[in-house]
Amino acid sequence: MIVLAGTIGAGKTSLTDLLATHLHTEAFYESVEDNPILPLFYKDPKKYAFLLQIYFLNKRMDAIKASFADDSSVMDRSIYEDSLLFHLNADLGRSTETEVDIYDSLLDNMMQELPDALHAKNPDLLIHIDISFETMLERIEKRGREYEQIATDPSLYEYYKQLNARYEAWYDNYDFGPKMKIDGDKYDFVESKDAADMVLQQIDAKLAQLQVATA
Repeated sequence: MIVLAGTIGAGKTSLTDLLATHLHTEAFYESVEDNPILPLFYKDPKKYAFLLQIYFLNKRMDAIKASFADDSSVMDRSIYEDSLLFHLNADLGRSTETEVDIYDSLLDNMMQELPDALHAKNPDLLIHIDISFETMLERIEKRGREYEQIATDPSLYEYYKQLNARYEAWYDNYDFGPKMKIDGDKYDFVESKDAADMVLQQIDAKLAQLQVATA
């Protein structure tokens, strides 16, 4: 199991598509376009932050369980990022301490309830797509989801800035298994086939290294 990580606009879905095709494996995607809570969250974060995170958690757990039906899979977001996202909302005053406690307890309980054979298998590789704040803003503007635009809601600037800044520490502290970082500014694999090929080569090298280490 390979899982992707990265902030909004990092290119997780695009790299998931590339990897699934490259490795001839199943892809599992975060519920965004069909997410009924996400537009509501952007309109009223304080009201919907907790509900949105519970929605994502439920969908994420479904995807994790479904992914183990295949020998290999690629997921376009890691469940380990969920806590980062929700705690940021809490720090910005968008959720209460009680909601955070409930969420953290629920996440822990749900992970423990997974069958042992599944629970024991953390991701074989986490790939963090690291992009600058400037690139993040450019990507958000380019893909044009109205509810994500700073022009529509200037308060999103601070939210995006803090979200992007927290990923470095989150990646450094991630210890659930092997990990690697892709420079999403240097390698624009969404727009450039050459960059996409180079990124896939880096991932292939990492996977080969892991296979040697576990042989």
